Amino acid sequence: MTQLVWFRNDLRLADNPALTAACRSGNPVRACFIVTPKQWQEHDWSAARVQFVLEHANSLARQLARLGIGLSFLNADTFADSLGTLESFCKEHGITALHFNEEYGINERRRDKQVHDRLDELSVKVNKYRDQTVAPVGQILTQQNEPYSVFTPFSRRWRTWIEETQPTLYPAPSAQGPEVQAEQTDTLPAPFSGAPEPLVPTGEDAAHDQLEEFLAERAKDYKDNRDFPALDGTSQLSPYLANGVLSGRQCLIAAKQAGVSGDGIETWINEIAWRDFYINILYHYPRVSMGRAFKEETEALVWNKPGENFEAWKEGRTGIPIVDAAMRQLKETGWMHNRLRMITAMFLTKNLFIDWRLGEAWFMQNLVDGFLASNNGGWQWSASTGTDAAPYFRVFNPVTQSERFDPKGEFIRQWVPELAKLDNKRIHDPSKGGVIPKGYPRPIVDLKESRKEAIARFQALKD
Repeated sequence: MTQLVWFRNDLRLADNPALTAACRSGNPVRACFIVTPKQWQEHDWSAARVQFVLEHANSLARQLARLGIGLSFLNADTFADSLGTLESFCKEHGITALHFNEEYGINERRRDKQVHDRLDELSVKVNKYRDQTVAPVGQILTQQNEPYSVFTPFSRRWRTWIEETQPTLYPAPSAQGPEVQAEQTDTLPAPFSGAPEPLVPTGEDAAHDQLEEFLAERAKDYKDNRDFPALDGTSQLSPYLANGVLSGRQCLIAAKQAGVSGDGIETWINEIAWRDFYINILYHYPRVSMGRAFKEETEALVWNKPGENFEAWKEGRTGIPIVDAAMRQLKETGWMHNRLRMITAMFLTKNLFIDWRLGEAWFMQNLVDGFLASNNGGWQWSASTGTDAAPYFRVFNPVTQSERFDPKGEFIRQWVPELAKLDNKRIHDPSKGGVIPKGYPRPIVDLKESRKEAIARFQALKD
């Protein structure tokens, strides 16, 4: 009657419904994690994310071992290969029940359906749980029982659901037996070498320390500081959330229990709601995880060929300082400030008029917190192709954004040192008056004219 917990996007002991259920069964418990390097490549996982995930899987294996639960690292290049790998493992170890928390990308859902069908034939009971969101996916619906496609009414219903339901956390399991030897994986798959230094420390305890520190020190000023990349104003919890080391429930309940009130904490809770919203979009509209626009009519847009402009954007040499600073931060650290994600995405899709899908993939290939639902949602918002997207005629001016959110040029100086000696005004747009510092390019596009052209293309589509 051995139970198997299959860890995927939920690398934690606490608040883990699949693990809690398996341990409550009263039967022996084993665990596994499947390393799928080819699939990770196909899904544009970054080296930073793979390194983060494997380090946390090792940490989880050590935690489980202390509870008498062995975690086995299995290898399968792709999701398709996972099927046979799991089947063999279940046969070898006499598994009678499999427990896992759902994932909502189309490939993951197909994989899980195939696993369910195959193991059902082997008389292995498959138990799946809704875990990635605060309110179970599919729970937040309109009065017509339809999914929301606009955030604000979704968030109102989401908050009502929380007040009515008062969600609680699943307890971390107690010891299931004597401590066992912890299996570890020490091989980083070849395609994922060269990851940047870790952005945040490893481990579930470290994630909770980061959460507590944010709530105690920075949450009250979150609304005022979160848009300024030179300030330490964000939580930097996104790597833990994206890979399931922390859950949205844990963040929400910790925020409620911290005793912090005001606009700062409410704004941060709204970000948890956005995360839930985008996961629900992924679930209800599978096309968005298949490289297709939410607004299907925008598929008719004819994007510019990427060419040299796309390469300049990726490398941070567009001649627009705030864009270049952000893109260099991404490449160097595997992370980018959220305000800058919007600025750089809108610059690519509106000023360079390059397909949002190319930008979406580039972010995934570099971000430690690359999470399909949030990344896709953010890119389609910026490109005006998605749900609840920015209106096509509202185009960020990156220079104006830079002047507003990096007024002294501190963030630009950190990442574009060739501009460090410019004064606080010129640093935002060195091409205006004076000599551009040596080694820094002129702008690759005229912001005013490219904005007009992008609006005209969208307008033509509308007409």
